[in-house]
Amino acid sequence: MSYSYVDLVTVLIVVIGFVFLNYWIVALFAPRNPKQGEKLETYECGELPFDDALVNFNIRYYVFALTFFVFDMEAIFLYPWAIVFDTLGAGALIEMFLFLWVLATGLIYAYKKGVLHWV
Repeated sequence: MSYSYVDLVTVLIVVIGFVFLNYWIVALFAPRNPKQGEKLETYECGELPFDDALVNFNIRYYVFALTFFVFDMEAIFLYPWAIVFDTLGAGALIEMFLFLWVLATGLIYAYKKGVLHWV
């Protein structure tokens, strides 16, 4: 058996043993008598839940989040580009304007669809 396989098998045995050791320690020391009432309530910042958690949200929130994600990606890609702008050349400038044009087109589309209007 190669030494690399011996090391792999040893690590797997240690990892599996560690997992089962943790389960055993939790089973040994965890309390087994949960109180009735408050202990069994769903915790929501100290407030009692007053409605079902599985409610339907307006799709507008989802689309607004996706629009935010698009502009978050824009910021992630623009910052490194701005740092090394002087070494990239004119081709990178054209590519960045193409990237910004695609994002602006998405923003205009979202605005015309009414995604950015909350009411």
